[in-house]
Amino acid sequence: MKITLRIVFLPLLIISINSFAQKSSKELTAKIEAMAKVGACYSPSFSPDGSEIAFISNISGIPQLWKIPSTGGWPIQLTNFNDPVSNAIWSPKGNKIAFQLAPGGGMNSQIYTIKADGSEIERITSGGKSNNWMGNWSDDGNYLSYSSNQDNASGMDSHLYNMLAKTTELSIVNQGIGRITDIGKDNERFLLSRVASRGSNDLYLIDKESNETLLTKHSGPGSFYGEFSPNGEIYISSNLNRDKIAFGKIKNRKIEVLSERGDSELQNFIFNESGSMALLVWNVAGKNEISLFDIPNQKELKTLDMPVEQVGGGDFSSDDRYFLFTGSGSTEPANVWLYDFENDTFTKLTDSPHPGINLGELIAPELVKFKSFDGLELSGWLYKPGVGNHPYPTVISYHGGPEGQSRPSFSYTFQALLSQGIAVFSPNVRGSSGFGKEFVNLDNGALRTNGIKDIEACYNYVVESGFADKSKVGIMGGSYGGYMVMAGITEYPDMFAAAANLFGVVNFITFFEETEPWMAAISKVEYGDPDTEADMLRALSPINKVEVVKTPTIVLHGANDTNVPVVEAEQVVENLKKRNIPVEYILFQDEGHGWRKTSNKVTSTVSIVNWFKLYLVEK
Repeated sequence: MKITLRIVFLPLLIISINSFAQKSSKELTAKIEAMAKVGACYSPSFSPDGSEIAFISNISGIPQLWKIPSTGGWPIQLTNFNDPVSNAIWSPKGNKIAFQLAPGGGMNSQIYTIKADGSEIERITSGGKSNNWMGNWSDDGNYLSYSSNQDNASGMDSHLYNMLAKTTELSIVNQGIGRITDIGKDNERFLLSRVASRGSNDLYLIDKESNETLLTKHSGPGSFYGEFSPNGEIYISSNLNRDKIAFGKIKNRKIEVLSERGDSELQNFIFNESGSMALLVWNVAGKNEISLFDIPNQKELKTLDMPVEQVGGGDFSSDDRYFLFTGSGSTEPANVWLYDFENDTFTKLTDSPHPGINLGELIAPELVKFKSFDGLELSGWLYKPGVGNHPYPTVISYHGGPEGQSRPSFSYTFQALLSQGIAVFSPNVRGSSGFGKEFVNLDNGALRTNGIKDIEACYNYVVESGFADKSKVGIMGGSYGGYMVMAGITEYPDMFAAAANLFGVVNFITFFEETEPWMAAISKVEYGDPDTEADMLRALSPINKVEVVKTPTIVLHGANDTNVPVVEAEQVVENLKKRNIPVEYILFQDEGHGWRKTSNKVTSTVSIVNWFKLYLVEK
C-alpha cells in the first residue's frame, strides 16, 4: 500500500500568533539548527613520509576527502561528490588514497582510488547495487583488500585487488560477512575474519592458494580480531574461554593472553611501524583508555592520560614518533588528534566547525547503575539540562545494534534536547556490547522479552530516582533502538508521552524478507530463524501489537536504507494513521541507514526536538 508522505523540513507543529513567541521560536530553532550543524573530522591516515594527513570531514555539508599538513595548517579538499565518502586510507606507496563512496547514503558503497593531489579518480569495484567495504593496503601498496556481495548475495566475499594489474587477484567465498583483517609482508598470507552469526566470528590464516587454517576453534559465541606484527607473528583480540575480550598472540596454534582487564574489554590494538610496541585501546564502560604494550618484553607499559573520551582508528608515523587518531567525546566533536611520544603531548590538528555553539557550555553525562526486574545490573549515561530543576521532562534514548553501546560520544540531538531543558538518559540494556560475552548474548532469540522488560526498568529508574517527571518521559532510538521504541510503546502503552522511531525494525518477518541477504544470514541467532521460529518472531514484532499504541510518534527513515528497509517505517505510519494516533513521517530521499548530510541532520534534529517539546513540555 502506498503511503502519503508528509515531509517535514521545518518545525511546523507549533504556530503562534503572538509575534514575541514567533521570534522566540525562531531563536530556539536557530540554536537547534546550529547544534545539528556541528562538524566532524575523522578517519585520518598518514602519508608514507609523514608530511600530510588524509581525513574525512563534513565541513562542506557532505562528508568528503580532505588532506592537511601533519604540522597543521589549511586543509585541502580532494573530493566533491554529491554522495558521502565514508572511509579513507593512504597507500603506503604515497601516490594514492583509497576511499569508499556511498551513493545516496545507502549500503551499496563503492571503492575508489584518487591521486594525492586530487586527480585521477578510479573506481575499482563494479558499481551498481553491490555492497562493498574497503579493507587494508598491503605493506608495499600493491594490493588493497575489500569485501563485496557482488557474486554472493548471502555473503560478503573477501577480495584482494592488484593495483598494478588493475584486477581482483584473490577471491574467498563467505557465508555471512568476511573481511581480510591483515595482509602479510610477503603478500602470501592473509588473516580472514568470518562472521557466521552476530556475536560469533572466527579467524583464519589463508595463503594465496586459498588454503585455510582455523585459528580460533570454539563453540558458542566468540569475538576475535587479528593482525600480523611487523615480524610476522599473529596477535589477536579474543574472548575464548573468557567473558571479556583480551589481548594475546597465537603461539603453538593456541591463544596466549598477554594483557587483560577485569573491568573492561579490549576494543582495538595497533602496532607501530617497527613492531616494538602495540597501542591497546580499552573500552571502560563506554569510555576509552589507551595503554602501551612492549612487544619484545611482552609486558604492558603505561596508560596514557587521554584528552578525549572516545578514540577511533589509529595510524603511526613511519618514524614511530607520532600516533594519529580520531578523538571525540560528549562535549567534543570528532577531530583529528596527534600524540607525540617524544614529548608526551596531544595536539588537536583539526577544529570541526561549530558556529554559534560554545563547546564549553555543552553537557557531559554521569554514569549511573541500576537493577532490572531480575536483579541484573544495568548502566547508562544521564544528561542533566543546564536549566531548570528535577524532575525534568526526559527522553530515554536506546542505541542500535542491538550489540551497540551507549557511550559518552558527541550527539547533536542530545545536546539540542538539553538546550531546551529536556534531559536525556542513554542506557545500556542487556544485549549491549562492551560488558562481556555473557551480557551481550542475554537478549538472543526468545530472551528478547527480557530486553524489552529492561525498558520498564529504565523508566522506573529515572522516575523513582526523582530525576524524571513520570508523565513527561519520551522514548527515542535508531535502528535496533527504533525497535526498542516500538516495543516500548506497544508493551507499555501508558508509559511514554512521546516517541521518535528512527529507521527501526518493527516486523521481523518483513525485515528478514527485505533486508540484504547477508544481513539476514547473520541475524538468525540474534533474532531467530524465520524458517523455524516464525511464530516467535511474530510475537516479538511490535507491529503485531500496534493497535494498543497511544503514544504520539514521529518516524524518520532513509529511502535508500537496505539494512532496515523503508517498509518497516511504512507499516508504523499506516497503522497509526488508521487509528488517528498523532504521527509524523519524514522520509529522506538521499539517505540510507542514518543521516550523513548536514542538511538532513538539521531537519531530523529540529523535528525531533520540536516533537518532544510539544508533548513533554508544552502539553
